[in-house]
Amino acid sequence: MRISWLRHACFLIESDGYQVVLDPFDEVPGCPDTAVEADAVLCSHEHHDHNNRAGVKLRAGKVSPFTVTVVETFHDEKAGTLRGDNKIHVLQAEGMKVAHMGDLGHPLSEEQAEVLRGCDAMMIPVGGFYTVDGETAAAIVKRLKPRVVIPMHYRGEGFGFDVIDTVEPFLSHFPAEKVYRMTESSLELTKETPEQVAVPAFPE
Repeated sequence: MRISWLRHACFLIESDGYQVVLDPFDEVPGCPDTAVEADAVLCSHEHHDHNNRAGVKLRAGKVSPFTVTVVETFHDEKAGTLRGDNKIHVLQAEGMKVAHMGDLGHPLSEEQAEVLRGCDAMMIPVGGFYTVDGETAAAIVKRLKPRVVIPMHYRGEGFGFDVIDTVEPFLSHFPAEKVYRMTESSLELTKETPEQVAVPAFPE
């Protein structure tokens, strides 16, 4: 299974030639609007930096190898009264399970956590302000213990919203030897991929 970061909280996940885009965006500082071809698109919620479906040209005819489960959560710590609902998408294929946490804004209940335990990979927001911050995201990761963690929705050199934090506060909660700063924006996930926090390179 191949996981590619397309900037911000947008990822492309591929299995057996079938491609799913999660949370395509527009109008994110320093990031060209999502413009990609794929077989399916999933959006965690209806904010412009997560629901640019027009930026995904959909193909037809392929059968999806993915089983998709949705975990209903909130975009804030006040049951969605500030920013609404948030959907966590859990995709399963090749005997593996990956979770895209969307704009999660709160710690998880035990019922929500139970669905997400045992993930082979988890994409989680870490920038704070609109989502959980680095400390809360790290606590969620340590509770759920995904094998591979990919931080998203943070500010970097020349990109991202200025009100959100960088990835560094999140990374500070993990041993340096477990943090892998990638030179590419894509990760090939197999059952042998070691436990790590993977930080994809910004796509050129």
